[in-house]
Amino acid sequence: MQSYESLPDNKGHFEEFGGKFVPETLMAALEELEQAYKQSKGDKSFKEELDYLLADFAGRPTPLYFAKRLSDKYGAKIYLKREDLVHTGAHKLNNCLGQALLAKKMKKKRIIAETGAGQHGVATATVAALFGMQCQIYMGEEDIARQQPNVERMKLLGAKVIAVTSGSKTLKDAMNEAIRDWVTNVTTTHYLIGSVAGPHPYPMMVRDFQVVIGLETKQQIVEKENKMPTHIIACVGGGSNAIGIFYPFLNSSTGTARRARTKLFGIEAAGLGLDSGKHGAPLARGNKGILHGSLSYVIEDDFGQITEAHSISAGLDYPGVGPEHSYFKEKGLVTYDSVTDAEALNGFETLSKTEGIIPALESSHAVAYLEKLKMAKDDLVIVNLSGRGDKDLDIVKKAGLK
Repeated sequence: MQSYESLPDNKGHFEEFGGKFVPETLMAALEELEQAYKQSKGDKSFKEELDYLLADFAGRPTPLYFAKRLSDKYGAKIYLKREDLVHTGAHKLNNCLGQALLAKKMKKKRIIAETGAGQHGVATATVAALFGMQCQIYMGEEDIARQQPNVERMKLLGAKVIAVTSGSKTLKDAMNEAIRDWVTNVTTTHYLIGSVAGPHPYPMMVRDFQVVIGLETKQQIVEKENKMPTHIIACVGGGSNAIGIFYPFLNSSTGTARRARTKLFGIEAAGLGLDSGKHGAPLARGNKGILHGSLSYVIEDDFGQITEAHSISAGLDYPGVGPEHSYFKEKGLVTYDSVTDAEALNGFETLSKTEGIIPALESSHAVAYLEKLKMAKDDLVIVNLSGRGDKDLDIVKKAGLK
């Protein structure tokens, strides 16, 4: 078995997953991006500028908060990694700052992005304003309707928000349109992908920009408890927040018996139920296929056509998942499970009323999994709280939660 630390290979493969399945027009842009990223990894000034922005602009490190009342409820010691406290309200800014610095290095004047729940769109619009770049965000018409606060934030930051009316009018279709734009304007434009999906080098690069979450968490939990956690839980759509917190803990999850074993749980959106046909869980109910430039698990019909995904959370209704998550599933490095819309709403309400923290509906899937997880009194559990829930209040109200 090849070590996860050596992946992806130089062609962007996590064994069979990943790769570059894109029009020839984009190959030069991907090569340019990969070279710029490789050079930046060894550039001291690049690292110093990114570290400065993560600290003084984004507000890192984020706290690792002991949730006492939640712990009392579930009978184990539970901590929350507070990515909801990052500037703009979610983990997305970590990656956007890194990619914006790369865009500046490549002398790109324009940034485009796709967004579902709007948090990646807001983070992209934020870095575009910070660096004085033009910005255009593609967002499904359905997501625009249910995420209006984030739409207004993007416009206020100077971004142009383009409503996508094709297909399911959600994240998948927004990504399709962003790729079409990039093909047309490849010399002047950087496509800022928000998750560990898409063609190489995006899955690798976004992972590396998000791994700050797990590195901080590892240091913080040792300082607080002097040991590794027994469980880490994170929601998975494309999968960037989960990769970010999981990656530094993989060595303790697959190590020898002498090491503390950390069990990693990635929680997908079961929507109305895995057997309902209205879900967004490609790892649970998908097949291997190609979507948006890479091979991973996808939701498709009997003819291999990508089908519509569903989740009450606009950020989890993506019919694919990052190729590295697909690799982790195959190798048994991470346990993937799912939570329904109703269970996520319960998680949303539980955290709000128990700890005074209103989570994003995406993060609520991870919180809700505490109901399913078998825990002992001496277990030490970390939930990655990937974003805050202000944006979801209208959705929750319409769902009948008071």
